[in-house]
Amino acid sequence: MTEAELDAAVPTGRRKWITLAVLALGLSMVVLDGTIVAVSLPVIIAELELNFTQAQWITSVYAVVLAALLITSGRIGDRIGRRKLFALGVIIFLVGSVLAASATDSWPLIWGRIVQGIGAAGVMPATLATVNALFRGRDRMIAFAVWGSVIAGVAAIGPLIGGWLTTEYTWPWIFLVNIPLGIVVLIGLVLFVPETRMGKAAPGLDVDGFLLSAAGFALVVFALIEGQTYGWWKPLREFPLPGFTWSGTAPISPIPVMLALGVLALVLFIRWERHRKLIGRSALLDPALFQIPSFRWGNIAAFAVALGEFGLLFVLPLFMVNVLGLSTLQAGFVLAAMAGGAFLAAGVTEGFVHKYGPVRVVQVGLGLEVVAVALTALFVTPHISPWWLAVLLAGYGVGLGMASAQLTGTVLGDVPPANSGQGSATQSTVRQVGSAFGIAVVGGLLSVALGHDLPKRLEEDTDLPADAADTIATATRESAGGAIAGVRDHEGAADVLDALTEAFADSTRTTLLAATVFLLLGLAAATRIPHKPRVIEEDASTPD
Repeated sequence: MTEAELDAAVPTGRRKWITLAVLALGLSMVVLDGTIVAVSLPVIIAELELNFTQAQWITSVYAVVLAALLITSGRIGDRIGRRKLFALGVIIFLVGSVLAASATDSWPLIWGRIVQGIGAAGVMPATLATVNALFRGRDRMIAFAVWGSVIAGVAAIGPLIGGWLTTEYTWPWIFLVNIPLGIVVLIGLVLFVPETRMGKAAPGLDVDGFLLSAAGFALVVFALIEGQTYGWWKPLREFPLPGFTWSGTAPISPIPVMLALGVLALVLFIRWERHRKLIGRSALLDPALFQIPSFRWGNIAAFAVALGEFGLLFVLPLFMVNVLGLSTLQAGFVLAAMAGGAFLAAGVTEGFVHKYGPVRVVQVGLGLEVVAVALTALFVTPHISPWWLAVLLAGYGVGLGMASAQLTGTVLGDVPPANSGQGSATQSTVRQVGSAFGIAVVGGLLSVALGHDLPKRLEEDTDLPADAADTIATATRESAGGAIAGVRDHEGAADVLDALTEAFADSTRTTLLAATVFLLLGLAAATRIPHKPRVIEEDASTPD
């Protein structure tokens, strides 16, 4: 749309902040569904009789679909209008929520999550692109901070809401709660959010780019999640494919092959996007954006933040419910300490930003995350006080709030206005890829660690026969720790219970240390972001 048309559409006064509230509520709904499942997962595993891999898919497939579609949907919104895409995304998301809530088996629930991911892919880029289009100067910086704070805070408070709904009602309500939220968002869209779109787009639709990126993300995440099931190198079982079955006696497992194909598809995607830009055709991604230091290093930091956060939100509820014996509501309250820390950070960060600049705030925030997760790994035992765990997570939440709130503006700050829509979609995609990888990598590492620690502890700390110990270890790993509850209810099995809880704590510690390493890499990337004092422009140039 033209500059004059955009100026006429920009809301003013109180209406401007109501518009931001509507956008934030829509974003909250889709971010919430990325984490609300976490604390309810032990109950869902027990009621639907899921195994570890199915549990990973239920939490990660949402992020995988969202990541695969974000850039494409962002470009569609640029063409047809972001408000239209937003509304369509909300409707699809609500359909997926109903499907997930009505599931009685693993696959219907996974399909419901897939539909939710498709809908969320319409909502998330439309919110950020609309903020980018409607807000200027200092208001834009505030809106970016709100956008980042919503992602961090709502993601952290999701487990508390999930724990409350699962305890007071039943687990399907973690999806049904989206219905009233979605209706409010749709009404707000009609009343307060103006339509925005890109004025002029390059010709053509980048179908090949979409297929390459979607295949790449899907294959890599599939390999990371299913590696423990089918074997990281040697096949552990048959793998059925359309018209072909990968033999369990083959010289190599399908997992490394799929991982290699996924990486190859992503490499080809980057090369294809560069080619599309060179010939003047529409491209999902402009690789030239990554030549901007703040965009390149800021996205790496954002990836690490999302990977660490969603990895923790997958592992810690399993530890608290199965090892500490907490209810889902109690576990939700402990995890809510992260949200408390994130909201506290949002309240005090503005002063630090004015004094030191957003880049320094991001760096300090990531440093706090590293320290908090490392301390949590140090103190994780079957006897850790939930209060002490909540204190450590609150410290992590402060760092998360500081880093997330400023990363959005930092990543997009140097992106040219003509590329702001594409930069916004890319930044959202990086966060979602990070969350999907967090669940896949950290969850996969937990499964591998359990496969090592459970037999070892049972052998060293109990007198069980080898066959019985192997059966219990396998059942505990495949149920993601759910079998521990059965042992806890069995009198005379104190030594077995102690061995299982110690082993699960050992494995949790391993995953937390891995998350610390990932966050350290994010901190290293953040130190490469060019530091500039914060300059507030009252009359910023007009974006797309």
